[in-house]
Amino acid sequence: MYAIIETGGKQYKVQEGDVLFIEKLEAEDGASVTFDRVLAVSNDGGLTAGTPLVSGASVTAKVEKHGKGQKVVVYKYKPKKNYHKKQGHRQPYTKVTIEKIQA
Repeated sequence: MYAIIETGGKQYKVQEGDVLFIEKLEAEDGASVTFDRVLAVSNDGGLTAGTPLVSGASVTAKVEKHGKGQKVVVYKYKPKKNYHKKQGHRQPYTKVTIEKIQA
């Protein structure tokens, strides 16, 4: 059984026991979060696709930890104009473990 959920503007295919690194959520470590934006659910009876969401479906996950991703270096350069700008960015994330899919 798997589901396709939407969170943080991205879509993820999840199964029970999966570990995901998603956009940062406002939840404490060890807390349980519920994703209500379920786009599709597949089980023994086949695939149920929503229009746009599957009514009554939800995915429950446990927040493992929060962190920051690897540094991405942004370097801007304009030739012959003596312009250089170096900037770094680390995207915050939340690590979650999928516990249950309800359809």
